[in-house]
Amino acid sequence: MRNIVDSILGSRWLWLVARVLLAVVFLSSGLAKLIDFEGGLAEMRGAGLSPEGLFNIATIVTMLGGSALLLLDRLLWVGAGALGFFLFLTIVVVHRFWALPEAEAMPALYVALEHISLIGGLIAASIAGHLHKRLRSGK
Repeated sequence: MRNIVDSILGSRWLWLVARVLLAVVFLSSGLAKLIDFEGGLAEMRGAGLSPEGLFNIATIVTMLGGSALLLLDRLLWVGAGALGFFLFLTIVVVHRFWALPEAEAMPALYVALEHISLIGGLIAASIAGHLHKRLRSGK
C-alpha cells in the first residue's frame, strides 16, 4: 500500500494537477479582467484604486504571470510569492473587515480568510516544488 501512495504522491501528473487547481482562481480572475477590461476598471474604482487602468493592468499581469510560473513549474516560488503578496495586499486594501460597518465586515472577513488559506497553499506549493525538484535531480 505504501508503494502505491508513494507512487501517486510522487507522480508528475498529480504535481501538475495540484498546480492547475491552485492556479484556477488566479487564471479565471486575470482572464476575466483582461476580457472584460471595463469590468476590471469598475472593480478597481469600486475598491478606490486610482488610476484604475494601471491597477487593472498590474492585477492582470500579476495573476496571469504568476499562474504561468506555477503551471510551467519554472521559478514557481517567484510566481507563488507574487500571487501571495497580491492576496495580502487585497486584504489590506480591499477586504478591510476591521474597518467596515458590521454588515459588510463578516463577508469581507470570510474573503480575507480565504485569501489567507490560498497564501498558505502557495507557500506549500513553493516548498513542494523545491522538494520535487530535489527528488527528481537526486540531490
